[in-house]
Amino acid sequence: MTDHAPTLGWDEAARPTLAEPSDAAYPPHRLAVAEHLVEVHDMLRGELTQLRAMLAQVREGALSAGDARSGLHTMTLRQNNWTLGAYCASYCRVVNGHHSLEDSGIFPHLKRSEPGVTPVVDRLAEEHLVIHGLLDHVDRALVTLVADGAGDAFAGLDEAVQQLADSLLSHLAYEERELRGPLARHGFY
Repeated sequence: MTDHAPTLGWDEAARPTLAEPSDAAYPPHRLAVAEHLVEVHDMLRGELTQLRAMLAQVREGALSAGDARSGLHTMTLRQNNWTLGAYCASYCRVVNGHHSLEDSGIFPHLKRSEPGVTPVVDRLAEEHLVIHGLLDHVDRALVTLVADGAGDAFAGLDEAVQQLADSLLSHLAYEERELRGPLARHGFY
């Protein structure tokens, strides 16, 4: 991928932030909780790199679009049949599962434990919906590539993957930055 202006599914400037001091010190056992979130996010980042590599292989003719779509569906990010439909059964699994866990368990726990985090976790939940839509957009772009074979379909797939990458990476960084302190103070549950 070349340098470009990020295409995000939201306005980053409109994100609420917490008044967490950047040098807040927590004991190692408390930071381990926040670091677990980063570990899960690192796995999601790794799969995004894998998706980009598959796209390059399709472009080079080393992998068919159908095989790339099958690969997309085996990635941990796409395995949960969330409300967006059964075809979101592969690349979304961990993203959807991770987001579902956050939305149904971690975020309510943090809101109860520290009501001041409510604007941030509500915003993160809204971004989850955007990311699910972007995952579906990548899947549809792969279907189009399978049907059309090349040309504009590659451009559409490139655009879909780039928007997913920009939005997902932005979301993960925002979540890690804002939830480090609350997770260190209150844990996941």
